[in-house]
Amino acid sequence: MRTLAAGAAALALPAVRAQGAWPTAKPIRLVIGFAPGGASDVITRVVAKGLSAQIGQQVIVENKPGAESTLAAIDVMRSPPDGYSLLMGTNTAMVAVPSLRPNPPYDTFKAFTPLSSMGEFSMFLAVSPQLPSNNLKEFLDHVAANPNKYNSASSNSASELAMLQLLGTRGGKVVNARYKGDPPALNDMIGGQIHMMFSTGTLMPSMVKDGRLRALVTLLPQRSPLLPDVPTAAELGLGSLTITPWAGFFGPAGMPPELAERISRELRTTIERPDVREQMQAQGFSGYGMTPADFTAFVKRQHEGFNKTVKENNVKFD
Repeated sequence: MRTLAAGAAALALPAVRAQGAWPTAKPIRLVIGFAPGGASDVITRVVAKGLSAQIGQQVIVENKPGAESTLAAIDVMRSPPDGYSLLMGTNTAMVAVPSLRPNPPYDTFKAFTPLSSMGEFSMFLAVSPQLPSNNLKEFLDHVAANPNKYNSASSNSASELAMLQLLGTRGGKVVNARYKGDPPALNDMIGGQIHMMFSTGTLMPSMVKDGRLRALVTLLPQRSPLLPDVPTAAELGLGSLTITPWAGFFGPAGMPPELAERISRELRTTIERPDVREQMQAQGFSGYGMTPADFTAFVKRQHEGFNKTVKENNVKFD
């Protein structure tokens, strides 16, 4: 009887393991640091729906906005590294906060397992028609010749540092004004108080199309269908511009490498689905995935770019 019982247990053990293997045990939490309804939330839900269909398990989006998205990050950081709690993190929580705060709540590379990029938000340089600039070269030359004459707006750390990186290629200086979002900054640009900004919203393209603003360059890896006539920075020989508004997926630290690879593979497959990519593009988002190793290297480059630009320009963040 003992032999039979032992044999039965041996046969049952693989079945138990199979039942508990990711993602069969329970629904997956996908936590984001933004309120429902915004572009980040919409795009995340598109991926969550696609991932759920891909793996045959429910993926539940949990919104935990606040504190520059660190509430969501800390939630996932404190979760078990079993693949059932994932974070949709952006450059704000995963680069700006740990790079720029005097006492950050975590170290991205010690507290999380990078899994895959999701892609990049649209980011265009918008300028006022008041500036005598029909292309990027004219803009950079004119600003460099008129130091601190013009006002720039930024609605997040990425847009502010991207402007500093761009102007630094010609030594241009402007006065920066920080806003809580793109809409009020764009309104002030229309009103003449602001002359330039890097905009990540979907509101700006309509203002370009009706002639109220000009768009001179995009920091996306390829031209955006929102404004297909606007060249990329790489096309204009500015591949050194490294700061972009991106989003990606992270798990808690300590996730087994084979599990991280499996989740990354499923995420990349989901992002490549035509229906998912089409819905992303409708939000001005360029979707693409990366392996865990490539995504880790990408986030490290973003850290380095942030820190270098901050030090060179003596930028202070609250």
